[in-house]
Amino acid sequence: MDSIVSEKGQVTIPKELRDQLGIRHGTVLEFSATGGKMIAAKQVAADPFEKWSGRGKLPKGIRTVDEYLNIVRNGDSPR
Repeated sequence: MDSIVSEKGQVTIPKELRDQLGIRHGTVLEFSATGGKMIAAKQVAADPFEKWSGRGKLPKGIRTVDEYLNIVRNGDSPR
């Protein structure tokens, strides 16, 4: 597939490739040059849950998340 570089240095990525690679409006691409070739790589979004890992604290006396959820779902208050 070919694409022509515009006067402003812009290139249209063919729709078939956008669909295949999941490139949508707002997708960030990283560009690099290797061996005389330009390489564009889609930035992988950070895991949205990573920043919360290890931040939750269970109430005293409750040992597992399942135990806590059972208490909360049944309308009881944690010990």
